[in-house]
Amino acid sequence: MELETQVNQLYGEIAQLIKEAKSRVAVKANAELTLLYFKVGRHINHFILNNNRAAYGKQIIINLSALLTQNFGSGWSDKHLRHCLHTAETITEEQIVSAVQRQLSWTHIKTISYEENPLKRHFYLEMAINQRWNTRTLSDQMDKMLYERTAIAQKPEEQISQALIELKSEDLINPDLFFKSSYILDFMGLKNTFSENDLEKALIGNIENFILELGNGFAFLERQKRISIDAIDYHLDLLFYHRKLRRLVAIDLKIGKFKPQHKAQMELYLRWLKKHEMQEGEEAPIGLLLCSEGNTEHIELLMLDEKEIKVAQYLTELPSKEWFADKLHRAIEITKMNQETT
Repeated sequence: MELETQVNQLYGEIAQLIKEAKSRVAVKANAELTLLYFKVGRHINHFILNNNRAAYGKQIIINLSALLTQNFGSGWSDKHLRHCLHTAETITEEQIVSAVQRQLSWTHIKTISYEENPLKRHFYLEMAINQRWNTRTLSDQMDKMLYERTAIAQKPEEQISQALIELKSEDLINPDLFFKSSYILDFMGLKNTFSENDLEKALIGNIENFILELGNGFAFLERQKRISIDAIDYHLDLLFYHRKLRRLVAIDLKIGKFKPQHKAQMELYLRWLKKHEMQEGEEAPIGLLLCSEGNTEHIELLMLDEKEIKVAQYLTELPSKEWFADKLHRAIEITKMNQETT
C-alpha cells in the first residue's frame, strides 16, 4: 500500500511536468503560427504592390492557395490567405510581436485587424491582453461597442494612446479604461416601471452578469454598506473592489437623470470610505453613479475636474450601434467646447 501511494505521488509530479511542458509547447506553437501568418501576409502584400499586380491580386491568391494546399496540406485556403494579407496591412509588426509574447492567439489578431479605426485596434489589442479575454469575449466586447462606451473614448486621441501605453506597465493605470459611460443591464428582466430597490435586487440576483458587464477585476464586497456619520446612518447601494486599480469602488443607483446632489452624496461616501475602510497600499476610493437617463452636458459641466467620481447611464435593453456612436460623438463635442472655453 505504501509503494502504491509513493508511485501515485511520483505519477502526479511527472504528470504535472508533462502538462506544463505541453502548455509551453502550445504557447510557443501559437506564437510561431501567428508570426508565420503575419509574414505570409506581408510577403503577399509586397509581391502584389511592388510588382504592380493589384489588378491580379485575387487570382494570385487563388493560385497560391492551390500550390500551398497541394504541398503543405489543408489550412491554406484563399480565405485564410486573405486574412493573412489583411492582418499584415492593418497590424504593425511591433504589435504582432508584443501580442504573441503576451499570448494572444491568431484568432484574436485576426478579429482585431478588421476594426477600421487604428486607435480602436490598439485599444482592443491592449485590453484583450490586459483583461485576458478569450476570443469569444473579445468578439462580444467589440459587438457591444466597448470602446465607444468606455470613458477613455471621450478623451483626445493623445490621451487615449498614452493611457494604453501605461496599461502595459500596470504601474499607473487610468481608471477611465475600466469605467464606461453606458452600462448594458439587459439581463435583469425588469419591467418598464421599477424602483431603485428593484434595480438593486435585480443586480444582486444577477451579480455574475453584473460583474461581467462591469469588467474584469471587479470583486463584489457588500450591499447596502452602512455609513454612520454624526449618529446618522447612510447606506451605499453597492461596494466593490478593483484589483488592478487597487481601489474600493462605491456604486450608487439612481432613477432618472444625474443631479448635483448625487455628486455631493457620493463625495461624502468616498471621504468616509477613505477614512475608515481604505487599506495600506490602496489608492483612494472611487465612485460610480449609475443613472437611468443620460444628460451628458449637465454631467460634463458639473464634473469637469472630478477624477474620483464617474457618472454613467444604465440601459435595460441593448440599443443600436448608431445610438452608442452618436452618444460618443456628442460627448466628445461637449468636451472640446469645454476645453476651448477654459
